[in-house]
Amino acid sequence: MANEFNSFFVNIGPNLAENITCNLQSKDIIENKNWISHSMYLSDVTENDILTTVYKLKNKTSKDSDGIDMKLIKMTIDCVVKPLHHIFNLSLKLGIFPEKMKIAKVIPFFKNGDRHTFNNYRPVSLLSQFSKVLEKLFVNKLDSFIEKNKLLSENQFGFRSNRSTDLAIMKIVEEISTAIDKKKYTIGVFMDLKKAFDTIDHSILISKLYAYGVRGIALNWITSYLKNRQQYVQFGGKKSDLMNIICGLPQGSIVGPKLFILYINDICDISKLLQFVLFADDTNFFCSGDNLKTLAKSIEMEMIKLKMWFDYNKLSLNLTKTKFMVFGNKNRTEVTLSIDNIKIEQVSEFKFLGVMLDDKLTWKSHIFYVKNKVAKSLFVLNKSKYVLPCHIMHMLYCSLVLPYFTYCIEVWGNTYETNIMPLILLQKRAIRIIHKANFRDHTNDLFIKSGLLKLKNLIELQTLLVMFKARNRDLPEDLQKLFIFTTGDENHRRKYDFKQQIARTTLKQKCLSIAGVKMWNSQENQLKSCQNIIKFKRMYKAKQISLYKLDC
Repeated sequence: MANEFNSFFVNIGPNLAENITCNLQSKDIIENKNWISHSMYLSDVTENDILTTVYKLKNKTSKDSDGIDMKLIKMTIDCVVKPLHHIFNLSLKLGIFPEKMKIAKVIPFFKNGDRHTFNNYRPVSLLSQFSKVLEKLFVNKLDSFIEKNKLLSENQFGFRSNRSTDLAIMKIVEEISTAIDKKKYTIGVFMDLKKAFDTIDHSILISKLYAYGVRGIALNWITSYLKNRQQYVQFGGKKSDLMNIICGLPQGSIVGPKLFILYINDICDISKLLQFVLFADDTNFFCSGDNLKTLAKSIEMEMIKLKMWFDYNKLSLNLTKTKFMVFGNKNRTEVTLSIDNIKIEQVSEFKFLGVMLDDKLTWKSHIFYVKNKVAKSLFVLNKSKYVLPCHIMHMLYCSLVLPYFTYCIEVWGNTYETNIMPLILLQKRAIRIIHKANFRDHTNDLFIKSGLLKLKNLIELQTLLVMFKARNRDLPEDLQKLFIFTTGDENHRRKYDFKQQIARTTLKQKCLSIAGVKMWNSQENQLKSCQNIIKFKRMYKAKQISLYKLDC
């Protein structure tokens, strides 16, 4: 069984890639034309670099093929840092990745459905712990080269510093709401790729890296990293035979995601009409127009180019899971979209990066989703209150409930109060459970005692944190341009403010570009002038807690 699992996991990528045919006549249209004149240089690493990297890695206890976990590495790193320093610098100098670090241990993880079907298992790959350290050191150098030369598209939000799912969703909402405010329609297409990391063609990847300036020893290092990789499956206490991996990127690696976003980076150059929002292998695009039928026809033409790009790059598009949505308040005529004569399903709501989007951006579906998740967590809290002290209950709240409230709340939380009222009531119920209070007890004292913010203030804080980044020019370029600074001398009382924009629709008025600006401008200058984000959070939280005390 272990051997069969291994054979399935190793061959799934090559089998998908083999079934993809490409029209070579279209090569001149879809081939990557980006070219960087200067090349990446690999400098030596120091012992301190290794120590810092190891201590920053997550303290996981999962063991690799050598029976070593990261916790053990951290305990013994001082004893082995000198030989590691020699090995790592030799690897970076010669452009050779150590063979012993290329073996992956794979654990099949059951997802759902029939337990006797291989497709219902997800491979969890455990790489060499030393490999992760060396990969991280290389990625630090690669990141510096990428940022210095601005290689990645502004539309790519995955695996990049100062980028997040929150900002990706924020960009989508801003684009759609702007179009609706201008009385236009927007069609969003959410594309699904089959095993995207497993079908990556190494030769195509190498040619793209060369064009981006990863050449010489750096390219040799990546080529060596990808070649001669092996894996085995451990299942039911048994180990399978080792098998060679001929395509795809190593699962669970640190280098892999960076190589992937470079691999798909040029998809944004295929169409000048479509607006892409990428988060690793989540490939989505949007397009706006005045006439819905004309817009749909234009998108179909652009999707032909996209399908050619996917085929050329050996990426398998799952058309049955690809969906589209029509956004707009005007009367809608029925439209259809198809690729290769296969109709794409139209939906009224879709889960995108963990947030439920609906075609009117009311956020009711997402609030309902959060409500259900929090209600299940409250059941656990309620059962635990009889055996656990308050401080442990507080920790459970922060791990089981709070993440659902805060995830992208700056985007969906600025809605009508009636929409979020169910969540406000659930939070009050949670705070009563933590402190083992009665059902009708007032919660102000409990929030003060816990040092926790109410939901409305959580929304305001997360919104202000985005504005804080905008004030310090830390947002991606496309989002930063939404916020315009006020002009005036240093002594002007509005020197920290943004210009307030005007919108026609309530939908646009509740977006961060308008509601966030209004919220920021209403704050005191002492808070707005703060330069440290941690201090900013503390100041805001202290101010709100003091207001809770006045309400008691």
